[in-house]
Amino acid sequence: MARRPTPIGQPPRTGAAHFVDLVRETVPPLHPAGLPFVAGPLAVAVLGRRHKWIRRAGLTAAGACAAFFRHPSRVPPNRPGVVVAPADGLVTLVDTAVPPAELDLGTTPVPRVSIFLSVLDVHVQRVPIGGEVIAVVHRSGQFKSADLAEASDVNERNSMHIRTPSGQDVGVVQIAGLIARRIVNNATVGETLTIGDTYGLIRFGSRVDTYFPVGTTLLVERGQRAVGAETVLAELPQ
Repeated sequence: MARRPTPIGQPPRTGAAHFVDLVRETVPPLHPAGLPFVAGPLAVAVLGRRHKWIRRAGLTAAGACAAFFRHPSRVPPNRPGVVVAPADGLVTLVDTAVPPAELDLGTTPVPRVSIFLSVLDVHVQRVPIGGEVIAVVHRSGQFKSADLAEASDVNERNSMHIRTPSGQDVGVVQIAGLIARRIVNNATVGETLTIGDTYGLIRFGSRVDTYFPVGTTLLVERGQRAVGAETVLAELPQ
């Protein structure tokens, strides 16, 4: 979901239309998966509107869920060969590791970047690089804190293998966390994905690992904040 600039030569919008555009640019839309979580508390607030504490509790819960499921527009870079962050959050690992076996990316350690998402971060996942989906595999597991290094191996996860048009293989893994109990991946095998597009969602607190080919140049460091679809994590080898 990327912003599209106003075409050159198109006259600027004024009045109410301009105000609507400003609201759309400032207030992020809601991911469809969040609709039930917002509608439920709103219904409680309406039904209990005569009771101040019920009304306030319902509105507060609806607002919190709307914030969690926000789905802001992003503009990915157009440089060839770059891999962008698949999620918003804190870069917690920049190292090498063996990819999950289900990705079929071999047993040699490869560059990896892990991003930890707190409950305050945007929780939709973005396609890190354009290409064909080779595999999408779900693995059941534990629900340890997603900021632990071992979470990559033992926690429930959903792994996706993407092959770029130039034949480079990239793996991206959604990992459940201590409170995250639901992983959504809408990609399908054989589908061609576009860099920066939304492909999934994890709730409520989680982690996303990205695995790169050997020879990749990593461009982020531990402790850095990543913005999904916009922060460049790495440049693939030529």
